[in-house]
Amino acid sequence: MAASPGPAGVGGARAVQGSGPSGFAFDAGLEIKTRSVEQTLLPLVSQITTLINHKDNTKKSDKTLQAIQRVGQAVNLAVGRFVKVGEAIANENRDLKEEINIACIEAKQAGETIAALTDVSSLNHPESDGQITIFTDKTGVIKAARLLLSSVTKVLLLADRVVIKQIITSRNKVLATMERLEKVNSFQEFVQIFSQFGNEMVEFAHLTGDRQNDLKDEKKKAKMAAARAVLEKCTMMLLTASKTCLRHPNCESAHKNKEGVFDRMKVALDKVIEIVTDCKPNGETDISSITVFTGIKEFKMNIETLRENRYFQSKESLSATLEAILERTEDFTDSASTSHEHRERILELSTHARMELQQLTSVWIQAQNRKTKSITEELELSILKISHSLNELKKELHSTATQLAADLLKYHADHVVLKALKLTGVEGNLGGLAEYACKLSEQKEQLVETCRLLRHVSGTEPLEITCIHAEETFQVTGQQIISAAETLTLHPSSKIAKENLDVFCEAWESQISDMSTLLREINDVFEGRRGEKYGYLSLPKPMKNNANLKSLKPDKSDSEEKAKIAKLGLKLGLLTSDANCEIEKWENQENEIIRYGRNMSSMAYCLYLFTRGEGPLKTSQDLIHQLEVFAEEGLKLASSVQAFSKQLKDDDKLMLLLEINKLIPLCHQLQTITKTPLQNQVFLKVDKCITKTRTMMAILVQLLSLCFKLLKKMENNRWVSVTNKDSVDGKT
Repeated sequence: MAASPGPAGVGGARAVQGSGPSGFAFDAGLEIKTRSVEQTLLPLVSQITTLINHKDNTKKSDKTLQAIQRVGQAVNLAVGRFVKVGEAIANENRDLKEEINIACIEAKQAGETIAALTDVSSLNHPESDGQITIFTDKTGVIKAARLLLSSVTKVLLLADRVVIKQIITSRNKVLATMERLEKVNSFQEFVQIFSQFGNEMVEFAHLTGDRQNDLKDEKKKAKMAAARAVLEKCTMMLLTASKTCLRHPNCESAHKNKEGVFDRMKVALDKVIEIVTDCKPNGETDISSITVFTGIKEFKMNIETLRENRYFQSKESLSATLEAILERTEDFTDSASTSHEHRERILELSTHARMELQQLTSVWIQAQNRKTKSITEELELSILKISHSLNELKKELHSTATQLAADLLKYHADHVVLKALKLTGVEGNLGGLAEYACKLSEQKEQLVETCRLLRHVSGTEPLEITCIHAEETFQVTGQQIISAAETLTLHPSSKIAKENLDVFCEAWESQISDMSTLLREINDVFEGRRGEKYGYLSLPKPMKNNANLKSLKPDKSDSEEKAKIAKLGLKLGLLTSDANCEIEKWENQENEIIRYGRNMSSMAYCLYLFTRGEGPLKTSQDLIHQLEVFAEEGLKLASSVQAFSKQLKDDDKLMLLLEINKLIPLCHQLQTITKTPLQNQVFLKVDKCITKTRTMMAILVQLLSLCFKLLKKMENNRWVSVTNKDSVDGKT
């Protein structure tokens, strides 16, 4: 579960302009620009490699020569854009200026070399004899491509240092303002400082949001999402808790409530810095214990190595590993919430796993001395038996944890205890407060314990992190609700104390809702409905002994289908570069036509990455959703171009409408294809969709070019008209 967007844009990823202390300037948009240019540039280099890896004796047709030249020009243009962004970063960060500029110069030289060597459009003409091109100097292109990749990598690494510095500076500003907020004594001063704090938190949220999106490590991404979720929710808590303290300065429970919010925010801010700098304070290590599911996974991997290497493990090591796993299952068997049936079944399966390991050890020792076929088969059978036994244990543990969580969420869905605490607060009922505070503490302990059990069966590291985050949230928020309720009970007529309690109760209810989502995601992972990452092309791969394969009866082999889609994707990638070049020509980048065109180009680029098995689209379902949005953007673009055509003369208008009339039917056709189920024909559907997308991108490039020319023509005509009018007025 990722952190949802917070107040005033918390969690967003827009560009933020501002400046830090000591003249340190930042532009969060620089990272976004660098990333977008990098995405355009690197695939084009791979396209160059593809084009130059042809056989020398192949016929150099005009079409081939034009394609080679277009790629070279596209690379050079992309390098130019990249260098501009790099120079902008260098100018704003003097300590890195020299290093970045050197790398930018190298990138520019490489881009120009590639453009020169791919200038082959006139190669079939006699006057081109003696010209140095990729056909005569492949080594030159390869060297230039390597230099380009090297210099781009240098710039990106240096830019990354800038981004980390921005986040640290932003965090320090937030901490400094928080210290002022902690010490504030007047309401007027608090409002002024909190306004500044809000702006700094928005800036910090944008920077960390961009960073979270760029993280490749899913575990780090989940940790960042959890830390940002804490900061998001605590921002509102800090406001009401501080106001309550100012209104009731002598109330101990109000101060305790406020201190809890500040402490949690400081921990979350430190956690963000740990993630972006990839280091822990004082050399600490991650002390979170290994889960049962992770332990079983590692144990099974160890015993499976015995098939190839019978001396890789010691029997003592395997026995100790299994005992450590079974010791962790005591979290389930020792829990008062676990039913008698589940407890008995877990203990039974644990005993069975020990017996199977003893049998495996016995056969394994024999296999080390005798290498006969029968003993090998017996070893294989023993490995399968203990694997099956552990799988049964996993199922039972998963069933225990998820059933307990589902029952608990259902039981507390109406939030009776929270409602009772609010009521006792406004009534000033101290006896009722003690009763319901005790009930909330019991509920908190149940939820915390359930989160620990869910972590054991979560199945993935990101979900483990989410379980830990949920556990900490229930632990802290439960105590804060009680202190907020105590403050209200002592001051039952206080509106701000009531508002403060409402905010903490909403945070509790929100975490209960998040826990329902977490439970669903854990079930999805366990049942194989989620977390599936396909290989090449991100399309499903057929598995051995799959009965469904018989019904597929493909016309072509998968490798041929993949090659076809990869080829389509390559052309699509080139068209996105053409579209970006056309977009760069426009002075007004906020023009509606440009905005929709840029969106379409960005989505088409994601589709191109999909055909390479890269990018944000991981499954064919992701692809279909992206195509639906792509078709919608195409219709919006057509509408904007139609509005623009009304300003043109008849001949120009007709020319533009002809292009629009090509685009609109393609958008509708793409929408139809995405909604049409093609059972067992994933490749066919992807093939059709990418073919349509490629055609639409070709039309987009034509439309952008035509609109730009017609806009310039219209502006020139206006200028000539005004000039002629002035001339006539002068003569008069």
